[in-house]
Amino acid sequence: QSAFLTQACLATTLSFTATHKTTNTQTTHEMATVYEQLGGAAAVEAAVDIFYNKVIADPRISHWFEGMDMTAQRKKQSAFLTQAFGGPAAYSGKDMVAAHTKLVEKGLGDMDFDAVAEHLRTTLEGLGVAPELVATVGKAVESMRAPVLNRV
Repeated sequence: QSAFLTQACLATTLSFTATHKTTNTQTTHEMATVYEQLGGAAAVEAAVDIFYNKVIADPRISHWFEGMDMTAQRKKQSAFLTQAFGGPAAYSGKDMVAAHTKLVEKGLGDMDFDAVAEHLRTTLEGLGVAPELVATVGKAVESMRAPVLNRV
């Protein structure tokens, strides 16, 4: 019923590109989407699985996901992140205010947001995502605090 707390947090990364080196002796700058840097669909799906395993195991926030069809939620989240990371557009979910209004009415707050953001960060770090990219994602997540918590 509820959308993943940070679903649109990464929406600002839709056109994000990053610089990386090739194996040539010369350094070349090749622009690649976050989606490509992560390894495409399989990597995004793996990240979503790791992320949700952390979220569901966390007693601070697991109650927000009780009774939710997690298979469907993981698919929705994979579609969202694929699009947010610059991959093929497939996400058609609610915006963050609409997706979280009922949760905010039930008490969703900053501590919950922080816990979800922490799990996203540690998931990306655990997958070996470059620190600069993790920081960029973190800034995008933080920029969505107000909409997620219905403070807009």
